[in-house]
Amino acid sequence: MNAPLPASSAPAVDAAELELFRDNVIRFFAGNVEPHYEQWEKGGKFPASLYTDMGANGLLCVDMPEQYGGAGAPFEFSMVVLEEAARMGFLALASNLSVHSDIAAPYILHLGTEFQRQKYLPKMASGECIGAIGMSEPGAGSDLQGIKTSALPDGEGGYVINGSKTFITNGQHAGVVVLATKTDPKTGAKGTTLFTFDTSLPGFKRGRNLDKIGLHSADTSELFFDNVKISADEVLGRVGGGFGHLVDELPRERLALAVTAVGHAQGALEKTIKYTMERKAFGNPIASFQNTRFELAKCKTDVEVHRAFVEKCSAQYALGKLDVPTAAMVKLSTTEMEGRVTDACLQLFGGYGYMTEYPISRYWADARIQRIYGGTSEIMKEVIARSLVGR
Repeated sequence: MNAPLPASSAPAVDAAELELFRDNVIRFFAGNVEPHYEQWEKGGKFPASLYTDMGANGLLCVDMPEQYGGAGAPFEFSMVVLEEAARMGFLALASNLSVHSDIAAPYILHLGTEFQRQKYLPKMASGECIGAIGMSEPGAGSDLQGIKTSALPDGEGGYVINGSKTFITNGQHAGVVVLATKTDPKTGAKGTTLFTFDTSLPGFKRGRNLDKIGLHSADTSELFFDNVKISADEVLGRVGGGFGHLVDELPRERLALAVTAVGHAQGALEKTIKYTMERKAFGNPIASFQNTRFELAKCKTDVEVHRAFVEKCSAQYALGKLDVPTAAMVKLSTTEMEGRVTDACLQLFGGYGYMTEYPISRYWADARIQRIYGGTSEIMKEVIARSLVGR
């Protein structure tokens, strides 16, 4: 039986406090991330010490209850960390932090027993234990009902896990994986069970750090499970209830992606405005040309319209009222907008936009994955359509 979730003591959002926190986030990223980001991009992952530094500065699991190591702040504070990382051009970091603080940790908080919460959450808040989500497999991406990784009874009260996962963000550093398995392969979605998987268990192996066209410093890995024995104490939620649990947690995951999409598009626009005011053609700043001005106006409008939708959805989530179809709408609309804006911004840089030495090229390349992970745009459309006209 899961322990009851503690009542939140977080106060209502104070705008002044939120902006003060934002300033602290920006200062941390400017001093501790910006000087090293290029090196981390080339190396393919962040140092584990970055997480402990962020934990020490109160930037991980920000809205986690204080009894589990968090700050007990309102949800919006956690979103500011993602928004500013994305805006400043660190989308790989925003992606990793989202998985750690805004997906893996809430799964454990909402579904876990008190044993699981105490075992993992304080160390996740401090950055000592990095969280990951083990869903996708070589043959099962959007169709999670098709996963093959099994967790079968070992005859001694526990389970034996076999299988593999791929495209796992934080895979190289993860200390705990919220792992989706089949405990009853014959019953489809009803046979899906989640586990809190401790990566120190014998039989677990990390595969290669996958090479991607963007988000280079976000370690993305294969994971392998070979007859791994795991205690029944690590079952997360209900045995056979995993698919329903996944659906319940989707709104926060997709809202977090929407927040990063708006922040990322805003950052690309800021850099483009600065460039067009400095860059000259035919003796004049290119910002003086009508086409440039109209493109910037379109981008700004696109960003602000979607920011308003995100703020509405954030308010709904804070009240426990953000449903799956609306979360799909905000994820679909913002990530498609992000693609439009970063592409338009790169175009305004001309040939320099295609050069990797200009940050706009990274904004453009990094943005592409946002329409794929967390549910592709096509899956989002199907989720929305089903809420309107059924299957």
